[in-house]
Amino acid sequence: MREASVGFQCPECVAEGRRTQRAPQTAFGAQAGAGVRGYATTFLIGLNVLAMVVVVAKGGMAALFSGGLFGSETVVHCQGALLSAAKVRFADGPCAGMILTGVDGGAYYRLFTSMFLHYGALHLLMNMYALWILGRNLEIAFGPVRFVTLYLLAGLGGSVASYLFAAPTALTAGASGAVFGLFSALFIALKRLKRDTSSVIPIIVVNLLFTFAVPGISISGHLGGLVTGALAGLGLAYAPPKYRTPVQIAVVGGLFVVLALITLAVSTSR
Repeated sequence: MREASVGFQCPECVAEGRRTQRAPQTAFGAQAGAGVRGYATTFLIGLNVLAMVVVVAKGGMAALFSGGLFGSETVVHCQGALLSAAKVRFADGPCAGMILTGVDGGAYYRLFTSMFLHYGALHLLMNMYALWILGRNLEIAFGPVRFVTLYLLAGLGGSVASYLFAAPTALTAGASGAVFGLFSALFIALKRLKRDTSSVIPIIVVNLLFTFAVPGISISGHLGGLVTGALAGLGLAYAPPKYRTPVQIAVVGGLFVVLALITLAVSTSR
């Protein structure tokens, strides 16, 4: 028997009640309490840290701290960072002598792998701290699946924007596009819940100022992630309750298709 608020219940009765009762949900359709432990956030942080471990294994500890504000480039960045040009032969650096294939040459995987690579310890720590703070709140609100989808879609939006507007031979990487997307999604979620957003706006403004003020940062990548995260956040937050899941799937799926079509159209026309 299991103790209840009034008297006791048999285990079979409790199990039957759970099968016949609808689980409580958040305002965005996630099962209440599903993201409380932050497993999805921790998993994403783990992927980024694992990528940095590979970078250090290939480039040594110097990859963490040399190279000014951010760490130095390694052969891992040569193979996984975002590169727009179809074919590039590098004359110096860790990529010296390599002929690398970029997105224009069909290396579309770089749009995803670049989201998990970072240039040095400071770059990684800044993004992972923001992911930890933002991710736990958004994972609780949207649920693990919606949250991971939002993160990856915002990161892809940042990668596509960087692909379109960054220098063709530049190697860019980082989770900043995804993190900026989480910022805008959090703002929209708070507006949807009619909660105070005054603490989020200054953080977004400061990060935008940082983006434009510090050399070497992918401005297009940050802005692309911010816009994509906002569009995905609108679809996740304002989907009508009666058709919430189909609308949410249509919005995130539609955004992915649009980003894919833009990439294919540009890569085949260059």
